[in-house]
Amino acid sequence: MASRREQDLSCPICCELFRDPVVLSCSHSFCKVCLENWWKDKPLKTCPVCKSKISLDPSLSLTLKNLVETFTEERRQTSPSPAQPECSLHSEKLRLFCEDHQDLVCLVCRDSRTHKDHSFTPIEEAAQELREQLRRDLTPVQENLKVLARSRAQLESSEAHITAQARRAQTQIRAQFEKLHQFLREEEESRMKALREEEEQKTQRMKDMMAAVSRDMEAVSQSVSETEELLRAADASFLLQYKTAAKRLQQRPLVEDMGPGALIDQAKHLGNLGFNIWRNMKSLVQFYPVILDPNTAPSDLVLSEDLSSVRGGEEQEVPQNPERRGYNEVLGSERFVSGTHSWDVEVGENQRWAVGVREFVQGRDVTEETEWFIEFSDGNYSACSPSDDKPLSVKKLQRVRVKLDFGSKTLTFNDLDTNTDLHTGFISEGLRPFLYTDEDVPLKILPRNITVTE
Repeated sequence: MASRREQDLSCPICCELFRDPVVLSCSHSFCKVCLENWWKDKPLKTCPVCKSKISLDPSLSLTLKNLVETFTEERRQTSPSPAQPECSLHSEKLRLFCEDHQDLVCLVCRDSRTHKDHSFTPIEEAAQELREQLRRDLTPVQENLKVLARSRAQLESSEAHITAQARRAQTQIRAQFEKLHQFLREEEESRMKALREEEEQKTQRMKDMMAAVSRDMEAVSQSVSETEELLRAADASFLLQYKTAAKRLQQRPLVEDMGPGALIDQAKHLGNLGFNIWRNMKSLVQFYPVILDPNTAPSDLVLSEDLSSVRGGEEQEVPQNPERRGYNEVLGSERFVSGTHSWDVEVGENQRWAVGVREFVQGRDVTEETEWFIEFSDGNYSACSPSDDKPLSVKKLQRVRVKLDFGSKTLTFNDLDTNTDLHTGFISEGLRPFLYTDEDVPLKILPRNITVTE
């Protein structure tokens, strides 16, 4: 087991004593060659230990180099010389190396029948030769160790990226659901308020009608009482008041019924309730016919949170997964293989872009690509396909519509603002949309209007 001092003087990448040690701005040290191999093919220079971004070139550490040399010399001087081993058969010093048996032998063994006609080499020469051979055999293993270390670092980076992706997705999912929950709470309160208002209005009407009926009942009761008292009066008195009493009895109040619409309109409040709420949510949600796949975007492209737009930006540290493209383009998440599809892209004032579809065919050794697209570069518009490229006589494009029809196997590019066809080509199956840009002006997939049919 290496001592603590030896560990402190060892490179974290190759785990051997430093060779030409360099120190980074984060104070971590590495062998110069190990660090150069570590950074090879990486878009960003980061510390292999703490992942800090390195902006300055590493400097040679003379102090660390001297410490390694001192430690090596001390270890050489203090290492005890091993005793010369003896032959277990003849108790003689083992002075020769049998090349046939690949074993140490003494002078007596050399002359024995066991080693007849064998080749022998002095121990010092054999050790030197086999050390060189072992060093040569060790080199590819050390290289393999470096490859494994780089692979592990990439896996660690991918693991951290997966965690970050999940956290971002969780945040966006919660935000979207909170938005929907808030809409539902407001929708619920609006409908409950309308129900309360109708209840109060119709309840008050019932109260007003009951008050009117109560007044009529009181008047009729008084009329009945007066008439009954008149019936008990003397004949002369009865006859004198009869005319007035008869007229009073004929003035009966009319009984007012509730009429239509007196009760709560439950059909209005409850009929197709869920459907009506869902229909009202149209203004809250958007539908994009193409969703961009962030796992296909290079490190210098930035996607919007809803994965509907892309622009050029600062370098980001992203895993080198197989789906990620080496170009400044991002693919759509869905592969279209049948039916009809269309999507609109707003290119705006972007000065370098391409909009189209790409086909991937897996060969024996490589993946072949076929693409159809409209591009704008160096102030010129052109249509590109596997068979040819041709210029387009267009003054200004702001929005482009891409239409796929697998029935007729055609692909059409359309100027959405003037509703004119720009280019039509013939396609095969298995196509994925793509957007290309290196500008900071975003390319945007436009949302579609949502319609509800009954």
